[in-house]
Amino acid sequence: MDYRIMTAEERKYTYAQSQQLSMQTGLIGYLRADMDSNGEGFFSSWNEWRESLNTDEFKEDVDFVINALREDGELLHNRSTLSKFCYGTPESAFNDDRNEYGIRVDTEKYAFLCRMNPNKGEYNLYCHCYVRDWLDRNIEKAARGIRFIDSNYHDLFRIADGERIAITSSFGERNEYTCRYIDETHVEVGNNLYHICEFAERMEQNGATYKALKPLLPEQCYADNEKHDISSVTAVYESRRQGDFLR
Repeated sequence: MDYRIMTAEERKYTYAQSQQLSMQTGLIGYLRADMDSNGEGFFSSWNEWRESLNTDEFKEDVDFVINALREDGELLHNRSTLSKFCYGTPESAFNDDRNEYGIRVDTEKYAFLCRMNPNKGEYNLYCHCYVRDWLDRNIEKAARGIRFIDSNYHDLFRIADGERIAITSSFGERNEYTCRYIDETHVEVGNNLYHICEFAERMEQNGATYKALKPLLPEQCYADNEKHDISSVTAVYESRRQGDFLR
């Protein structure tokens, strides 16, 4: 297995994705676990997304990854070792009020994005499981950014995947929406999927205006792509705000 800090782009996939993104990134499902009130347990449940990808080969890999991380002294062994890892690795913090941290674990075919919370009373682990090549291919393409145009295909601006835009209606109501890259000509704005020209036409028909907001990411964020063995796993996190429904 390979271990490394997640990049800022990878962190966006540690939460629930839309159906479109879940399909094209190869989401298999996610495992959720807590360590009981005494911090020594590990009560887990599996939430399946795509049955056809939940093969025996995948099951062997996810069992291997979780069991390795739960070995004596490793970060998921109990709440004490998890807390020691999280608070001893401040560069891995999500830096919001959720007190969450995360790591990426790779096997040959699969990627495991682990989001962790060391607090009692919280789920201590969410592990989103992906087909590795599908996820990486989507992240690579998403790095191109999201293009916004007018109805005549003139470029207006471009934002990074996961950044936000503000839409002001014809009567002055302003709302902000998180945008996700689908491909060069399609975008999710909030919970709605559009062709970029369709979005421009709809805004113009409604008399609405739209503009880019500042990026969600801080000017400086921690990332480390160096691979580590099981005894030196590192972590990282970034919060993702949810967009509202466009009405």
